[in-house]
Amino acid sequence: MKILVTGATGKVGSRFVPRLLAKGHHVRILVRDAAKASALAQLGAEVVTGDLSNAETLPPAVKDMDAVIHIAAFFRSFTDNEGIIKTNHAGTVALANAAIAAGVRRFIFTSTSNVYGSGYRHPAREDDPVDIHDPRAYSSSKIAAEQELISLHKNKGLDVRVLRLGFVYGDKDPHIQEIIPLLKKMKRHSGSRMHMIHHLDVAQALILLLQTDGLNGEIFNLADDAPVTMYELADSFGQAADAFDPAEGPLTDPFEGVLDISKLRNAAGFRPLVPSYYVARDLDIL
Repeated sequence: MKILVTGATGKVGSRFVPRLLAKGHHVRILVRDAAKASALAQLGAEVVTGDLSNAETLPPAVKDMDAVIHIAAFFRSFTDNEGIIKTNHAGTVALANAAIAAGVRRFIFTSTSNVYGSGYRHPAREDDPVDIHDPRAYSSSKIAAEQELISLHKNKGLDVRVLRLGFVYGDKDPHIQEIIPLLKKMKRHSGSRMHMIHHLDVAQALILLLQTDGLNGEIFNLADDAPVTMYELADSFGQAADAFDPAEGPLTDPFEGVLDISKLRNAAGFRPLVPSYYVARDLDIL
């Protein structure tokens, strides 16, 4: 299968593309700087230069492709809301429209579990309400992109599948080490839980959505079997003593940050290869 992957040089994409290539697919990657993709090119990826914010560069990227796996996102900025929206929302819609025009058969969009709020009184499900006016630009931009993609499915026949990722880690990704120093600033409760997903299982889920028919227009949560508390995560790095407010009160919502993953299990047969953070730690695949 001929597949275009965006975000190939990022945390998720750089670990996913080699696994996709290993399965024998023809993989084209859309990058802004070809020099940063040299390692993937050596593995066999076809590199094309373009930018989600420049719609004119997208038709050559999607030409002759069977599928698009759209991983690219703008996240690591708390001030550039315009850039976040331009990339995550407008860029996604532009890529989807280019894919439709090129006759691409399947479009997979990696969204985020950050679209969920709190107060559901159960693990968050795909049909729970989300707030497109969420003040967090990253979350609202992803919600807006999801909604427009579903609209393109209904109105233009785009075979789109949306994957809402839990907190991605593993394969020497520094993601966990980066977030622990921010827990106190973010006022995270030591007893609140975070639902995680290893890079191995991100790849498994993306490939399942790529290959499984009958999932058109559907949204799926992706996480492992055992969400961990913030305390456990910080403690595993020896930083629990400084990560939380010593005067914190009781935990108000025990389900916040926890995902219901039964839909993906039932629809595509997903079963986590790495069922928990502790398994990853014991196997030395953090």
